[in-house]
Amino acid sequence: MTRRRIRTWLIGGIAWFVAAILFGPIFWMTLTAFKTEGDAYELALFFSPTLQSFRDVFARSHYGGFALNSLLISVGSTALCLVLALPAAYRMAFFPTSRTQPTLVWMLSTKMMPAVGVLLPVYLLFRSAGLLDTVSGLILINTLLNLPIAVWMAYAYFCEIPRAILEAARVDGAGVFHEIRHVLAPVALPGLSSTALLLIVLAWNEAFWSLNLTSAKAAPLTVFIASYSSPEGLFWAKLSAASLLAVAPIMILGWLTQRQLVTGLTFGAVK
Repeated sequence: MTRRRIRTWLIGGIAWFVAAILFGPIFWMTLTAFKTEGDAYELALFFSPTLQSFRDVFARSHYGGFALNSLLISVGSTALCLVLALPAAYRMAFFPTSRTQPTLVWMLSTKMMPAVGVLLPVYLLFRSAGLLDTVSGLILINTLLNLPIAVWMAYAYFCEIPRAILEAARVDGAGVFHEIRHVLAPVALPGLSSTALLLIVLAWNEAFWSLNLTSAKAAPLTVFIASYSSPEGLFWAKLSAASLLAVAPIMILGWLTQRQLVTGLTFGAVK
């Protein structure tokens, strides 16, 4: 066996091992969701499947309302992020100054700050503004959380676009708005699509602010999952069923759009 073949097998084995580690919890959660509460505590791969946990979840909670809130928050915050990020990325990519790089680094550094450190002031501001337990409040907080990532990704895509394209548009009399809408956006569409998908996933999975800024009216699916943790203990089968219902939509979206996501993340204009 040649050295190249050995290396190929080794890399493949490591990739499968990492994939198994990442997929293992999802696989076990799916199995547990179809067990009874008694079977859920046993490490058994073979059991009599049942839908009782799903029936209990639907009987106890209005799943559709939680899912609708998650959808509105994810799509709304993503749209607002892109509206704010595109002009900022355009300015930094095509008209950079000595402060462009420090500003980008500062924006990204805000993601490193522990959320609990600003919980109290954010809570008080939201209470004063009447945004507690509202979909608009969660759209706003998710936009603020994900805006640095949106700016960074859009900036990276715009930097790959040849300036000659913009110069040709300016010769034809295009303004800034028309440059972004009719020139940059179509050219960078694969990259912007992957950015939008990533922002939707991040907003869908966000739990800390959802748990602390909502109670009932605007609660998304992350709060729906947390509601199955009680002082009496954890009901693993019901908790797994609720978790599966919460993550299934975003996982299906990821599987259906994985080609567009990979294409966007590896996007680069012709140099």
